[in-house]
Amino acid sequence: MSDNLTYKKSGVDIDAGNEFVRLIKPFVEATKRKGVLGGIGGFGGLFQIDLNKYKNPVLVSGTDGVGTKLKLAFMMDKHDSVGIDLVAMCVNDIVVCGAEPLYFLDYIATGRLVPEKLVDVVKGISEGCRLAGCALIGGETAEMPSLYQDNEYDLAGFAVGVVEKERIIDGSTIRSGDKVIGLASSGLHSNGYSLARKVVFEKMGHDTSDRVELLNKSIGEELLTPTRIYVKTVLDMIPQFDIKGIAHITGGGLTENIPRVLPEGTGVVLYPGRWNAHAIFYLIEKWGNIDRDEMYRDFNMGIGMVLILPEHQVDMAIKFLLQYGEEPTVIGEVVAGDRTVMYEKG
Repeated sequence: MSDNLTYKKSGVDIDAGNEFVRLIKPFVEATKRKGVLGGIGGFGGLFQIDLNKYKNPVLVSGTDGVGTKLKLAFMMDKHDSVGIDLVAMCVNDIVVCGAEPLYFLDYIATGRLVPEKLVDVVKGISEGCRLAGCALIGGETAEMPSLYQDNEYDLAGFAVGVVEKERIIDGSTIRSGDKVIGLASSGLHSNGYSLARKVVFEKMGHDTSDRVELLNKSIGEELLTPTRIYVKTVLDMIPQFDIKGIAHITGGGLTENIPRVLPEGTGVVLYPGRWNAHAIFYLIEKWGNIDRDEMYRDFNMGIGMVLILPEHQVDMAIKFLLQYGEEPTVIGEVVAGDRTVMYEKG
């Protein structure tokens, strides 16, 4: 009978899901690395740790999403970069322990599965995995018309890495006099977007295509710039330097994230005048009439990753980082304190 109900009539298209899996296979295959067993389509992703490489391996895991930055992707109908953000938010978190990311899984939830649109998302996830050196070994795509709008989706990711137990970086050896090196971010990364969107689009009334003074791209392009992935730089740096602590600067900014790696009895003094934040931060601050302290708590302010190491290694570390295409700056130093971050003029 024509009025018989089906899953498709209820809003879930199994055929579209199968087509989506077929379309993303090449991008999943492109991320394969040593250790991956099997392919996509199984009930679980398999990965074998190389026990010849690790004598006492410790697994490190991290999970995250992209947050309301996705609203920019919807507004611009551009979906090939938020997948990079998704991977970056997870792998940058686990590399701070000194862990090598091994594999990644994603979760995509949407109101209506449009294979061509979500393939672009997976392209970005594949690129992020390539940049991080990890394999995309599985995921889940859920079509839920009663929870999401047809033209929207949400992303979550999960990364697993491994580190030799004796080489875990936990900040315990940080001492007064150590220096703080900041690695430049590519922009807002994936934090502070609820505030940024409120300022840029609601208060100022800008459109994503608008061009304003100080920006060399449209506002939408600036805000959609993908999060920088620091994994390969950090992993190559670890054997050559005594890196005592690493902080990924995400939600909470420099103010909240650096203390997470500081031992008792220490604090950090930062000198904001020593590095240049992207123009977008100053525009948001000006347009929103936002206090500077609030800016440093909500945004990365141009620093995406922080490394803490002995003073005598700083010059060589800067040279090393420049060779890797990073933009490093000595942004502060460790002092006696109560695990807080203070700001002074440099």
